[in-house]
Amino acid sequence: MSVAKDYLEARRLFEWRRPDRFNFVRDVIERHAREAGGATALYWTSAAGEEAVISFAELRDRANAAAGFLSSLGLKRGDVILLVLSREQAWWEIILGCLQLGVIVSPGTTQLMKKDFAFRMQATNAAAVITNGDCASRADEAAADLGWAGRKVIVDADRAGWLRYDATSSPRRNDYADTHLDEEALVYFTSGTTGNPKMTVHGCGYPLGHETTGKFWLRAGPGDLVWNVSDTGWAKGAWSSLFAPWLCGAGIFALHADAVDPARVLDALEKFPVTVLCAPPTAYRMLVKQPLDGRSFSALKHCVSAGEPLNPEVIEIWKNKTGFQICEGYGQTETVILCGVFDGMAVKPGSMGLPAPGVDLDVIDENGVRLGDGMEGDVAVSIDPRPMGLFLGYRDDPERTAATRRGLWYITGDRAYRDEDGYFWFVGRGDDVIISAGYRIGPFEVESALIEHAAVAESAVVASPDDTRGEVVKAFVVLMKGVEGSDSLIRELQEHVKRVTAPYKYPRKIEFVESLPKTISGKIIRKELREREWKERGARG
Repeated sequence: MSVAKDYLEARRLFEWRRPDRFNFVRDVIERHAREAGGATALYWTSAAGEEAVISFAELRDRANAAAGFLSSLGLKRGDVILLVLSREQAWWEIILGCLQLGVIVSPGTTQLMKKDFAFRMQATNAAAVITNGDCASRADEAAADLGWAGRKVIVDADRAGWLRYDATSSPRRNDYADTHLDEEALVYFTSGTTGNPKMTVHGCGYPLGHETTGKFWLRAGPGDLVWNVSDTGWAKGAWSSLFAPWLCGAGIFALHADAVDPARVLDALEKFPVTVLCAPPTAYRMLVKQPLDGRSFSALKHCVSAGEPLNPEVIEIWKNKTGFQICEGYGQTETVILCGVFDGMAVKPGSMGLPAPGVDLDVIDENGVRLGDGMEGDVAVSIDPRPMGLFLGYRDDPERTAATRRGLWYITGDRAYRDEDGYFWFVGRGDDVIISAGYRIGPFEVESALIEHAAVAESAVVASPDDTRGEVVKAFVVLMKGVEGSDSLIRELQEHVKRVTAPYKYPRKIEFVESLPKTISGKIIRKELREREWKERGARG
């Protein structure tokens, strides 16, 4: 199989833009406002049927107004704010206002609880928290427990002790902080294998790293409308709900709703002029279980997925029913897109794809040596030279920052192998791989097999201790509504996995559960299940 010439040409010609100074609002939004001011920047809708179409010229004005409001609070360059909103229009305005001023913004999901607010307030030494009425009480409780005295701003209600967000009440700021590429701009909290969440810090040049995300993966440009259904509180929001589309001159579509409702998503794709759909695997798994026959997505041109590997059978169903290939993308909170299915490439279902232009991605051993085709190892990014979009480090945590380096490599923590065409194939997180009787088994392969069975809604696969094999595969399975778990169904699922993948990979143990533990961004926390499994059996974890 030959790799497409246009992909190879793109890799050969691509060069990162590396200006010494960069301000996203000044250098991107202001430019679009001057050159294409009437073009749609944000097409905002709500579950209640509200709509607002905001041009780049209006977006620039809103950013200037938000910057004026933030300045009126006494916030200044280098201060940190916690921004905990859903898809309110204020989310975009306030982030742009912060970037304009050089204020550091730490986005968070509205699922944060009191202890999360407290931890983030302390860890970032936050000068302000900006949130909505649903979250304000939790923030109040955290502030009271800490004695935290920062500014509190609410966007959608009146509340004692809180200032109502009103970007029209203060003089607009038309000036822009002349920020350096490596000056702190964003702080994302991401869970590690041990300890408290890490503070992943990105610099002001981070948006430029999303040139490849937007141009080659989203395939976005002027006239496109990109819909990312993921939560605004995690880094995927920065990818496809913020930087990548606007960097390419495309518009962003937003549906402000409490949760991802698959029927509502499909209705919106039929109703609105969305050209690019970006959704996590969890959403696509829900979408393919909906009736798709008779649906028509006349504006849609391209579909992508990221966050974790997507099961090949889901990709196949979506393509058969809608005609659209789901193009996977691989990256992390700490990076921009590193690997994926890009324009002009042949698709290998289940593969992570090929390295993104501008990124030297490879599979290496414990000594930092590149491995040959078919050899499993650590997925790593060469930092010689350092690609744009790579994080600056974990704030106040030099040890964990150093642990991501192996010589001149950044270690992602994921395991994969590369085939003879250069395509990457995900095996699992470094600590998720199951070693049973000498066989290395990636949980994703077993989960992909299980989800093909009509009775299975979701599954998570982990290692379980075994006296003979050391470890065996155990599957925690959530059944479809109306399906009852039984010994006969366990045997049926085991035989099913044997049929669709290598027999040694089948789950020797299956436990039916009501739900699976997940992160706030919807990823399954296998670590929690694995630790419980080993603890219950009195074995060493």
